[in-house]
Amino acid sequence: MAEGSDQNTGRDPHIPVLLRPLLDHCAPVQGLWLDGTFGAGGYARGLIAAGADRVIGIDRDPLAHQMAAGWLPDYGGRTVPRPGPLSPPPRPARGAPARGGGGLRGSSPLRQGTFSDLDSLAGGPLDGVVLDLGVSSMQLDLAERGFSFQKDGPLDMRMSQSDDSAADLVNTAEEGHLADILYHYGEERASRRIARAIVEARTRAPLTRTLELAEVIARCLPRPKPGQSHPATRSFQAIRIAVNTEFQELAEGLAAAERALKPGGLLAVVSFHSLEDRIVKRFFQIASGHQANANRYAPATADSAARFEMVTRRAVGPDDLELAENPRARSAKLRVGRRTAAAPQSIAAAELGLPEPPRKKGRR
Repeated sequence: MAEGSDQNTGRDPHIPVLLRPLLDHCAPVQGLWLDGTFGAGGYARGLIAAGADRVIGIDRDPLAHQMAAGWLPDYGGRTVPRPGPLSPPPRPARGAPARGGGGLRGSSPLRQGTFSDLDSLAGGPLDGVVLDLGVSSMQLDLAERGFSFQKDGPLDMRMSQSDDSAADLVNTAEEGHLADILYHYGEERASRRIARAIVEARTRAPLTRTLELAEVIARCLPRPKPGQSHPATRSFQAIRIAVNTEFQELAEGLAAAERALKPGGLLAVVSFHSLEDRIVKRFFQIASGHQANANRYAPATADSAARFEMVTRRAVGPDDLELAENPRARSAKLRVGRRTAAAPQSIAAAELGLPEPPRKKGRR
């Protein structure tokens, strides 16, 4: 979810974006669904209210599961964050009927997972999959998570709260590697200038705080005019994407959803910036057999059975009512496809239009 100027509106920061149009395009909602980016559980609760029998939740962030532990029992097992591969489902008491789906009971801890593994975590065919891409509001609003350039906190940005942090990246990566990340993942035209400034700044002292990095970036760019985004917006987006390998996760998650969905099952994806939406759009174009031939003189590619039928003919954005309720929805786009009976196929990253992964050229 994009960071914006609406952080102090006083509204609920965990409103699920585009939930109403999502439910409308997926109606009738029924059967077993999977929320691949569980977050605060807004989509899962919305799906159950709309008629889903059960919802499996997956999230790589331990905080999401800690927050869910307080309200999950109220749903009587209908919302089921799955245990990870190393945590087998608890056995039912002797004489009690077995419960499908490996739902958690009592105070059992919730396990992390990524939506690139959603087909294996689902454990069986699904009637629907929802993916809400990018950073969540609850991650953005917590300064200690290090996602926000408007709040001082440790330079972290790790969704899983493990592995290398944003501070590790900006303080050790070579200047050229940093510039590639800013350009390919953030579409930042001043990427080389910013990378050079970051390297110069860290020679004086390591960059460990979000506002420190934001200030270094801001000095490289013109002062924004009223209504323009913060100068650090693109750079913070790029570093976050690199730290969490978000584009690779997205490509693998779309493929995993294709494998997991039963014929007639629905895949709904909410994206928040053009690079994400381009990947989702290309996936649906290719999987539905509607991709354009880049060269009209090239031989036509062999037709293959469509694996998805498009439910939304184009991206769906927020209406005026949603924008009034939740300004953070302003850049959101929804695309929905329905799975056919055709066998799943893999799609190369280049075909999906993934930004070229920056090459590591060593560390300083």
